[in-house]
Amino acid sequence: MTDPLPQTRPPSRLRDAGWAVLFLVLGTAIALVLSALVGMAAPLLTHGAPINPEAPRWLVIQTAIILISFGLATWLIGRRVTKLTWEDLRWKPFDRAGKGWGSGLLLGVAAAATAVLLSIPLGGARFLPDQGSFTDYLRQATLTTLILAPAALGEEIAFRGVAQVLLARVMGRWQAVVLLSVLFGLTHLFNPHPTVLAIANITLAGIFLGGAFYLPGGIWTAWGAHLGWNATLALMDAPVSGLPFTIPLINYDPGGPQWLTGGSFGPEGGAIGSCAIILGVAVVWRLMRRENA
Repeated sequence: MTDPLPQTRPPSRLRDAGWAVLFLVLGTAIALVLSALVGMAAPLLTHGAPINPEAPRWLVIQTAIILISFGLATWLIGRRVTKLTWEDLRWKPFDRAGKGWGSGLLLGVAAAATAVLLSIPLGGARFLPDQGSFTDYLRQATLTTLILAPAALGEEIAFRGVAQVLLARVMGRWQAVVLLSVLFGLTHLFNPHPTVLAIANITLAGIFLGGAFYLPGGIWTAWGAHLGWNATLALMDAPVSGLPFTIPLINYDPGGPQWLTGGSFGPEGGAIGSCAIILGVAVVWRLMRRENA
């Protein structure tokens, strides 16, 4: 009598890829369920008035949904199932968090400021005076940053967390970064006024952030870079991925044409934005090579 054939386990790469997909599916499914529940409760919250998804309170609710959904998926798939440590997930110790976050913030601010400021001589963009005082500006700038900060963290947990770590084991770091960046770009199809160039630029921004994830600060650096980009655009009164932010004291006129400056989508929708993001990717690539030298 022959021994039964031994049970074979699927290759580790196949398992890692499967868990990465399940992480994304689970996080998205939880987000959809929570969004549906919020939608059902919306008439009570708005007293029957239509929902404005661009209003600050709805942006806060959407951010909370992303944080809860992908935070839960991170704990379940990343920590409980695949046994990834916080170090594996590049949640660097808190004694390095501030430095990593700060260096990422500088990268994001520099890239966004480059995109906006180059639009002035190249695309005829300009800053016009608007109502409000400097105190009003500081107050609104603080509120806007406080709204954007958790939103940036939520997207980093979703796209530069468990899935990127697992897929990097399967196909290599940069291949995983590019794959998830394409998905990151496609999710912005639902933003106001998307164009092909805008989605391509957000995909490039995903590569920029995915590379920042592998700098010494880990996810803190990626979060800082994400916030630095978004907050700089918003505080200069430019739209962020199609979402307008009203800032007192200044009014940003993007000039044109739209393919060059991004128009109503913001600098992310134009060729000048492409150049700024590519420059950011090049800087991150250089920093990564120096770190690994």
